[in-house]
Amino acid sequence: MRGVDVVALAVALVCLLGAAFFSAARTAFSRMSLTRALRLADEERRGAPRLVALLQHPVRTLNILALLVLVLQVAGVAVLTVVVERYTAGWVAVLVGTLAAATALFVLAEVAPRTLALTRTETVALATAPWIRLFALPLSPIASLLVRIGDLIAPGSRLPSGPFVSEEDLREMIDVAESDDVIEAGERAMLQRVFKLGDTVVREILVPRPDMVTVAADAPLGDVVEVILSAGHSRVPVHAPGDHDRIVGLVYAKDVLRRLHTRGTHRGPWADLLRVPHFVPELASVDQLLADMQRRQVHLAIVVDEYGGLAGLVTIEDILEELVGEIHDEYDREEALIEALDDDRWRVDARLPVGELSELLGADLPAEEWDSVGGLLYGLLGHVPVPGETVEVEQARLTAERVTGRRIDKVLVERHEPAAEERVGQGA
Repeated sequence: MRGVDVVALAVALVCLLGAAFFSAARTAFSRMSLTRALRLADEERRGAPRLVALLQHPVRTLNILALLVLVLQVAGVAVLTVVVERYTAGWVAVLVGTLAAATALFVLAEVAPRTLALTRTETVALATAPWIRLFALPLSPIASLLVRIGDLIAPGSRLPSGPFVSEEDLREMIDVAESDDVIEAGERAMLQRVFKLGDTVVREILVPRPDMVTVAADAPLGDVVEVILSAGHSRVPVHAPGDHDRIVGLVYAKDVLRRLHTRGTHRGPWADLLRVPHFVPELASVDQLLADMQRRQVHLAIVVDEYGGLAGLVTIEDILEELVGEIHDEYDREEALIEALDDDRWRVDARLPVGELSELLGADLPAEEWDSVGGLLYGLLGHVPVPGETVEVEQARLTAERVTGRRIDKVLVERHEPAAEERVGQGA
């Protein structure tokens, strides 16, 4: 083998090692966040200050690494192609040799380094940061120029400044972490609920108007005590005399107890105990409501619809239950929303969310217009149902089993398989 060929192979080896090094660095840097790098700096890990400096400009750093990897890979393949051409005859042999060299270069300089960086992200990032820092300043203008040229060729294609991880990516990472036993199933469920909180509106979690416990403003103080004791609530909405839909204030159990302790009588006026209620629209997002209630230091809000009518109420506990699941105390009368009758029949509370019924049936029930099963039944029938009235939707048959006045209490749900002619029509 000629001396020039030995030099060429040495150059190809250098390109291979360089491409592997920068490919590992690019993968590690793309998975690192500035917050994570700052934590490493606080731990006084070697290379952490340089890593922080590079991650303060992530787009520039990743562009430089991408440029270095590409240049070294192309140079390595080109050099190997020249060497292969010297010892082979015919373009087929040259093509085969070039493809073999490119494949080996891809595996050794791309796949293997990326796998290493994925399994040891922090170690690789800290080890490569000092060397990447040497290339960042001189190559920054070249990388910026190439990016600008790319923007001219494909307008609007500039990489965003961040974030580099979307919400969907985070959800997938949480699922993977739970499957790899990094986090527990309960922790995964709570994290997923945090993401869902921003997409949830107050209407989906409120206590509806018929289920509200209220007291009249002109009721004797003794009646107020009875309501507080029977319901077990620390805060009770107060409605105007003769108008249950007009909330004029809130009365706190501690204020009532203080009044009884100081005066020792159930008689006398108590209008001075009323607190100003906090009203919120039913389409407000739950995460915004939580921040608002924390700022105002209130634990209960009255929910109104788009016309200003009373829709229900929502408490801090209702919001926390969206994050941690149901919270029951000694005053709660726990009643199952779903009662299984057999494999294909259930008795459900009309308050059950439509989405939960869809999961139970494995069907896609319409959940955009109606939040509860009772609302779905109302909407499909178009009127107040009578007990025994039935409607079919998707793979379900819904029957109004118990109706109190204009309110649906219980719904019988049966899994409904479409008739043979319906299946044929759907297949057509």
